[in-house]
Formats: sequence, C-alpha cells, structure tokens
Amino acid sequence: MTPPDRNELLLIRHAPADHGGRLCGRRDVPAILPETEALAPLRDWLAECRELVTSPALRCRQTARALFPDRDLPEDPALWEQDFGAHDGLRFDEIPDLGRLSRADLADHRPPGGESFADMAARLRPAFAMLSERARQGGPVAVVAHAGTVRAALGLVLGELPVGLGFEVAPLSVTRLRCFEGGVSVVATNWAGPGA
Repeated sequence: MTPPDRNELLLIRHAPADHGGRLCGRRDVPAILPETEALAPLRDWLAECRELVTSPALRCRQTARALFPDRDLPEDPALWEQDFGAHDGLRFDEIPDLGRLSRADLADHRPPGGESFADMAARLRPAFAMLSERARQGGPVAVVAHAGTVRAALGLVLGELPVGLGFEVAPLSVTRLRCFEGGVSVVATNWAGPGA
C-alpha cells in the first residue's frame, strides 16, 4: 500500500471510547487502545504525514499518541465532538428516539443545552478550510477526531450537510480527502487502513 498522497487530508476517528454504555460527546472519556502491534500497519502508513492536529478530547489525544508516538500533538478545540448537552452521559437506551426525523431535521435538532449537528459543522468549517488548504499546499495532514467531526466534514465536502449523517465512521478508521485548488474530493470513507 503506497503512503497517502501529499495533498490528502486524513480524518482519523479515535480508538473505541471507554464510555460505559453512555453517550459521550463532550464527556471526556479514555480510549480503549489495541495492542501496539495491531496499530503498527496504520502507524507506519501514516509516518509520512507532515502535520498532525487532534481534538482536545482525551480519547483523541491517546489515539494520536499511539499512532504518532514521537510527534507533538497540537490541539484544536474546533475538532471536538458535537455537544449533546443534557443528553451527554445518558445510557444509550435513555437517549430520545429521533429516528422519525428526516436527515435535514436531524441536522438541525439541538438537544437541550447542546448544539445541533449543523452548529457543530459551522464550528468546524473554518478549521476544516484551513486544514484542507494546508494539505493542498504540502500534506498529507492527519486529524484525529470524532465520528461527528468526520460526518460534518463529509457534509461540507459534499455541499449538503445532512448527507454527512448518512456515513458510518468506525473507530480507528480513516476518511481520506484529496485537497486541490477549488475543492476537496472524497478518496475513501471508513477505511480500515493498509492490509484491511
């Protein structure tokens, strides 16, 4: 497997979160990291990344440290997961059922005291534009963040934010975006890394 191209922005979801069966958006929980050997193929594939940035969340910082053991870990608060407000910390079976909402309505739904998916995407937009430009000018650039962050980025790339909600984003998966003058294209989503 060839390394990522120099104009790629690589969005990496953190390792599985030790959430105890509860929703964790802004709730800061640790990652459940696989054995070092299991991460070696992905870590080696990412070795050519010229820049790295991570969400401030503990689970992201731990994942970034495991994948980039000898690198500084600059943080960007714009990369935080969606703030689920009063729903953060609820058991999964306690979360209100929003299954009847259309994707557009779901993107605009704001939990009490939290932010909507659209709010999160608006928060992410300037950072995403900056990171895309840095990848275009001399990447690859790696970002360790959250499923919501990746979905919002995909919605921004596709020009229809609610569409981003239709993507599954597995822990430790990579979403590969090619950045070029005038836009961004999707190379791969939910990619499990080399050898997968």
